[in-house]
Amino acid sequence: MGRHNKRALLDRMLRLGTASRADLAKSLGLSQPTVGRIADALIEHGVFEEADEAAQNGSEHAKMGRPGRMLRLAQSKPRFLGLQLGLGETYLSPLPLCLPEENEWRVRFRTPATAKEWSQKLRKAAAQLPQKKFWGILVSVPGLVDERTGEILYSPNLRWTAGTAFSAAIREVWGDPVILLQEERILALGHHSANPGGEDFLLVDFGEGVGSAVLISGKLYAHPLPISGELGHTPVMGNQRRCGCGSVGCLETLASTRALLDSFAAAHPKSGKTWADFSELVAVRGIEPWLAKTLDAMGAGIAGALNVLGLRRVVITGTVTELPPAVFAYLTEVIVRGTLWARFGELKVEKAPRRRKAGLVAAGIDRLIVPDEASETAVISRI
Repeated sequence: MGRHNKRALLDRMLRLGTASRADLAKSLGLSQPTVGRIADALIEHGVFEEADEAAQNGSEHAKMGRPGRMLRLAQSKPRFLGLQLGLGETYLSPLPLCLPEENEWRVRFRTPATAKEWSQKLRKAAAQLPQKKFWGILVSVPGLVDERTGEILYSPNLRWTAGTAFSAAIREVWGDPVILLQEERILALGHHSANPGGEDFLLVDFGEGVGSAVLISGKLYAHPLPISGELGHTPVMGNQRRCGCGSVGCLETLASTRALLDSFAAAHPKSGKTWADFSELVAVRGIEPWLAKTLDAMGAGIAGALNVLGLRRVVITGTVTELPPAVFAYLTEVIVRGTLWARFGELKVEKAPRRRKAGLVAAGIDRLIVPDEASETAVISRI
């Protein structure tokens, strides 16, 4: 019960941003002494802090008389280190417990082609960070990830990561607990953290690859196998492109950033080759037949997933959302046309920015501060 109350208190603070002990007790249906005791322990351990005077005075909770001291998730000191392993670059940034700024990664370096080179570059990157100790290192990685064991099982686009002592290499640099998390699942957590009141959704991300994740009742979909959301490896009829996974015809070979640019170059060999050139041409010419076929395949894959999962909301992130509005409108029409629920009720198709850092922080709170079960890596296991 104590762990349950702590999790509920943290979840509510994530939703509210700032709140008094009385506000938290009322919203959770707990006694003020219980909430006060937990809140004081969280302050002692650096999870909560009292908000500054501006937040106190400007809060909508302010009342006549002597207001309760407002609390918030700690912002004054980073508690986690966020690490994003990307196909092109690796990013690092210290993370406070509040929702961080998404675009500000402290250090970055080109992702090399071997585990040894990556470890060497990681050590150099660590030397650029003034803070040397963290509650945990939270790592967003592509591919198939066994999050329970912290092992990358397979990564079609970064094959050197599979079967290597990836987590051990990170621990050698910092010596802190390392949590590996699949990147689309992190994006789903981040979107939920920024929009906690929304209903269940399927998140689909387009970028270096194509992946998805499912969030139900505020939690990531739990699955028995260390594989989920591999929408990009759905075969597309008539597609003969070879995929990094070793198969032929995967959706990812049409809908990833690189694949879209390849298709654009093939259709317009005399045009520029950049994403800006592609976007400009779409803005002028609209949805050409080659692009329509790709969007049809993308929409059919998403609609099929919604039909299987029984969801009526899809959140799309990544490069597709950066293209002219006509692209997203066309994709939405395809999804609606292929989803059974749209024949009876409302289907929500929305685009959103990537919130990777927010997802990493949410995962860190869930896995390291108040895990479901007692853990040696729990930061406040004795509260």
